[in-house]
Amino acid sequence: MTRIFSGVKPTGHLTLGNYLGAVRRWAEVDQYRADALFSIVDLHALTVEHDPARVRRLSRQAATLLLAAGLDPARCTVFVQSHVDAHTRLSYLLECTATDGELLRMIQYKEKSVRAKAAGQSVRASLLTYPALMAADILAYRTDEVPVGDDQTQHVELTRDLAERFNHRYGPTFTVPRAVNPPVAARVMDLQDPGSKMGKSHESGAGIVYLLDETDVVRKKVMRAVTDSGREVEYDPVEKPGVANLLEILAACGGGNPTELAGVYDSYGSLKRDTAEAVVELLRPVRARHAQLAADPGQVDQVLKEGAERARGMARPVVDAAYEAIGLLPAG
Repeated sequence: MTRIFSGVKPTGHLTLGNYLGAVRRWAEVDQYRADALFSIVDLHALTVEHDPARVRRLSRQAATLLLAAGLDPARCTVFVQSHVDAHTRLSYLLECTATDGELLRMIQYKEKSVRAKAAGQSVRASLLTYPALMAADILAYRTDEVPVGDDQTQHVELTRDLAERFNHRYGPTFTVPRAVNPPVAARVMDLQDPGSKMGKSHESGAGIVYLLDETDVVRKKVMRAVTDSGREVEYDPVEKPGVANLLEILAACGGGNPTELAGVYDSYGSLKRDTAEAVVELLRPVRARHAQLAADPGQVDQVLKEGAERARGMARPVVDAAYEAIGLLPAG
């Protein structure tokens, strides 16, 4: 059976972009077709300045939302990355396999390090090396497929390179994974800045729809979305990125085609109204289920405990084999 791995980083509240770009597919498709592992990758949240209490709070919230979105612990493995030590054990071996040039070329490192330096902040070494940890997340489970948004494809390509290099140097150890991108709304853009991804940790949340936003807040954010010059509703991501973003969101919510939907509307206002209602209805059951689960945190804790136990059982033999292959003495 195909094995898939993907994760969510607890650096901010989960957004509509996270849901449409990844989580909904995990719940509706991936957990049924594959041996699937989904992780709250909390160690990745430590690469930048952070509040420890907030990381813990967001980690729990992310786990609760994944379950609220439909992930079924009877069908898939849901766990917290730091609860499985195989990830950090393997990460160092992959740092010893990667080159500094490969890590320096990672787009997210370039972007975040520039922002940090511009703000007069130092850059943590882990911001440079975390792609090796991300590769360890994937390779520890002999993953076949990694469902990701297109902004993470570069990291999966690095993971492939590291797996192939390790296998060539030290013998066949890892499965070489491939990235899988959803066909629609793989990258939902900020409603106020359609040139930027709808991210969890933007300073301003005006263009970001969070999964736990109240209904009225969702409507206001969509209705205030930036559009483009002209009056015609056309699907043109280059010339009309604001309108294209709304069409992609609407299409993703209802399963339509952005180009075909463009022909239905004769004004930006009507497109915004329908998109707002589609998003509200999409998120309504997720918010309701989240409220139920949040009222019983012990249920979520048990899911995470059992998920970590299963994940450890899968990852340990793979990482032990990698330690032997690279030349380390086995523990007594």
